[in-house]
Amino acid sequence: MNKAVFLDRDGVINKETGQYTTCVEDFIINEGIGESIKLLKDSGFLVIIISNQGGIAKSLYSHEDVLEMHLKLCEYLYIYNTAIDDFYYCPHHPDIGLCLCRKPDSLLLEKAISRYNISIEDSYFIGDSERDMEAAKKVGIKGIKINPNENIYNICKNICNQNNRE
Repeated sequence: MNKAVFLDRDGVINKETGQYTTCVEDFIINEGIGESIKLLKDSGFLVIIISNQGGIAKSLYSHEDVLEMHLKLCEYLYIYNTAIDDFYYCPHHPDIGLCLCRKPDSLLLEKAISRYNISIEDSYFIGDSERDMEAAKKVGIKGIKINPNENIYNICKNICNQNNRE
C-alpha cells in the first residue's frame, strides 16, 4: 500500500486572503512549499491536493481558472524537481446545492485512497481549517491543523522523521 500526505490548497499551498482566489495572478504560493513537497516525495509519500472550490458554483471563476492555478503550481514545483501526484477539488457550494465531496465530507479523500491504494494508518492530511480535520477524521487519517499560510516544512520534516522510525 502507498502512504500519502493530503494537502488543503488555499491557506496551505497558496496564500489565503479571506477571499476566493479567482485567477492565476492571485495564486501566490506559500513559503516552503517547494521544499516541503520535495521532502515528502523523496521520502516515498504521494502528495495529493484536496480542496473546496465553491467559487465555481457561485460563478466567480471556472474550472479552467482552477486548472491554470494548478498548472502554475506544477511549473513552480518543476524547479524543485518534484510534483503533485493528483488534484481533487469540489466545485460545489452549500448555498447552491448539496454534495458529498465538499469538506468536511470525505468523498474526495475516499476516491484518492481507493484509486492510489493508500494506507490510512501511514497517511496525513495537512489543512488550515476544522473542516479539513473533520474530513481526515472521517476516513481515519491523521489530521494536522496549521495556521493559514504557515510554512509547512518543519511539519513535513517531522512526518518524514516519524515515518523513518516506524
